Amino acid sequence: MSETASRALPVQDARIYPRGGLDVLSRAEVARLRDASSGGMHELLRRCALAVLTSGSASDDPRAARDLYPDFDIQVLQQDRGVRIDLINAPAMAFVDGEIIRGVAELLFAVVRDLAYTAIELGPEYAADLESSAGITNAVFGLLRNARILKPTDPNLVVCWGGHSISRDEYLYTKQVGYELGLRGLDICTGCGPGAMKGPMKGATIAHAKQRRAKTRYIGVTEPGIIAAESPNPIVNHLVIMPDIEKRLEAFVRIGHGILVFPGGVGTAEEILYLLGILLHPENAHLPFPLILTGPTIAAPYFEQIDRFIRLTLGDEAAARYEIIIGDPVAVAKKMVAGIRRVREYRIEHKDSFFFNWAVQIPEDYQQPFIPSHEAMAALQLRPGRAVHDLAADLRRAFSGIVAGNVKEDGMRRIEEFGPFEIHGDGAMMQALDALLRAFVEQRRMKIAGEYKPCYRVVT
Repeated sequence: MSETASRALPVQDARIYPRGGLDVLSRAEVARLRDASSGGMHELLRRCALAVLTSGSASDDPRAARDLYPDFDIQVLQQDRGVRIDLINAPAMAFVDGEIIRGVAELLFAVVRDLAYTAIELGPEYAADLESSAGITNAVFGLLRNARILKPTDPNLVVCWGGHSISRDEYLYTKQVGYELGLRGLDICTGCGPGAMKGPMKGATIAHAKQRRAKTRYIGVTEPGIIAAESPNPIVNHLVIMPDIEKRLEAFVRIGHGILVFPGGVGTAEEILYLLGILLHPENAHLPFPLILTGPTIAAPYFEQIDRFIRLTLGDEAAARYEIIIGDPVAVAKKMVAGIRRVREYRIEHKDSFFFNWAVQIPEDYQQPFIPSHEAMAALQLRPGRAVHDLAADLRRAFSGIVAGNVKEDGMRRIEEFGPFEIHGDGAMMQALDALLRAFVEQRRMKIAGEYKPCYRVVT
């Protein structure tokens, strides 16, 4: 390895040989990963690799790392006895005494593994397989199985959602909840980033150590458009990169046995609406799925706002699918354990697997990728009188578009070129949406640092 001293930030070259899940790649996979053309995978590989090599960054601008390390490159090469990865001008923060940090290397291997799988198994020649709901679910299953996420063990995986930009008190609360979950033998899955995605994992590590649990899972599920803004936190020991936000959300629902929601911003609101829309679908009416919204006492107003918005837009039926617990980590953990016990009983009775929730019905319009263009955002049907799960789907898309305008390169580029997205709809609904979004801005839930310039305009 050689140190490059000519750059403002220290960088390093490295040659590494993956192990454990990335022993071999086909020639076709390597060719796709090396393809630097406009339709190739190399630039995507470079962005995702840089995100994991800069894990721990405080920036939520996906272009920040690229600007700091403009000469970084990664090359994947096939050899007779395996795979070689060459890193050129890689961030020195990923190394210690000239050797890449083991956890960082594992996350890097996961990036190569998942993008190689996506390039072939979900490539253009298989596009027809992704035109049906069953085909999309099979694709999600295949990605998770290839990433070795699916384990035939007793249900114990809690998905934790919440913002990357939360207060110190809120972050400490997520750690306390994670600690109580860990003491009760539960593993953690999050969106893999900082804030509420890191805290539960950090708390659970201490609890798992106290309980002498050797085999623990801290699963991070992300997607290419957001990984640069929410780099994996260092506790993640199983990383999987889904191709888009819809497959990421489906993965959470398929592998999780219960979901906790901590304070967050628009991304968290998107996740809540996605899950509620699915649970409100008639075919899922009797499906047990514990959903708890929780935070410290100072977060009570936040959940009051969320609850008020949900009741106004989706009705009391939607609010009946979750429980709000404020300031009581022990109660949260006990309630989750009881909920997962019911999930276990239900799956035994209905002969559904513990490791992948086949029984939940996810409508195809929840699975098809939403491209947040200005035209698509303006065309959302945000009005009462629609089937509640259909309205929830469009509300979710509205928040998804704002997430894209905030932290995804394509969305940010659209906003810079054409101005803010316009969101139209029923007057009362738009007033409630505007009030909720204004509260997010005032509470600084949109950005980690800097002044927030809205990427949207609510038309009332």
